[in-house]
Amino acid sequence: MILDKLKDQAFLEELGIVDWSYTNQLEPVSFERYDKWVKREDHGALHYLGDHRREARRSLNSVLPDCKSALIFLFTYHPQKRALEEVYKNDHWNGLKLGSYVLGFNGVDYHYEVKSRLSRIGDALKESVENLEYTHALDVHPVLERDLAFRSGLGWFGKNSMMISKEYGSYTILGTLLLNKELNLEGKKREVDHCGKCRACVDACPTDAIDIEARSIKANLCISTFTIELFKDAPAPKGMEQSNGEFFGCDICQEVCPWNKRPLRLDRVEAAESGAFLKQNELIINKFLLRPIDEIEEDLEATSNNKFAKNYKFTPLGRTGRKGLLKNIKFWKSVKKS
Repeated sequence: MILDKLKDQAFLEELGIVDWSYTNQLEPVSFERYDKWVKREDHGALHYLGDHRREARRSLNSVLPDCKSALIFLFTYHPQKRALEEVYKNDHWNGLKLGSYVLGFNGVDYHYEVKSRLSRIGDALKESVENLEYTHALDVHPVLERDLAFRSGLGWFGKNSMMISKEYGSYTILGTLLLNKELNLEGKKREVDHCGKCRACVDACPTDAIDIEARSIKANLCISTFTIELFKDAPAPKGMEQSNGEFFGCDICQEVCPWNKRPLRLDRVEAAESGAFLKQNELIINKFLLRPIDEIEEDLEATSNNKFAKNYKFTPLGRTGRKGLLKNIKFWKSVKKS
């Protein structure tokens, strides 16, 4: 049966999936909100969110012309987040921090890993559904993926614009299979807003990047934008010097979110096994978290762009490149000297 794999808890746990749902609604419910965000130019340097692909986000048919439905999966990296927190207790830790998603998927860029996991699910489904075809949809495709998760009932939009699951928080990556058929499945009931009057994420953000009225991010004020998306020298957003050493990515608004504490309170999240975690991520951990900052800067200065690209090609750091990481290192070096 089609649900065999989707109900196989061991199979889902092996893939890092904590929840999934289904929808045959192809049009997003928040497109106008997204469109206004772009027109306000709050997308800033994230030009790919405001270019010709903006209109393509009106329907899943832009990615799969004969799309009839979608399966949406939540892949968690919360166990790896907990393991990373233990690294920060190491006596040799240099004070730099990473967005925990960086180390959340076996040491490689989650786009590669999640796509591979989605293919395993899709191929399994093809064995039980005649003439089924699928394609992947990740955040590199013109899809409003958080809207897709919302309309399938997997969570709601937090005030920091993150998709929050009531059961599993926001330390998740969304991955979707777009299908050329409707399945005999029902999605979950849509979640209501469970943020209430809480403004923990808003108050914790050192750069005031969260627009609480619009429940969105001003991208150019976001530490993640500066550390990941800006590949050359650029001024850091005001207030970043007051953050916690975020060198690549940022978890601040997620760390204070009560919905990320709930799974811990209910003992639903165990830290990833330390030995395996350190081995899978030893390149990034040893090079960027457990060495003096001066040494990291010297290493990046002496490394060619080609060599860096070769060494980090399949990791999230490869996106920003040598010059982008050097920009980040120099920022924190200047802060620590001031």
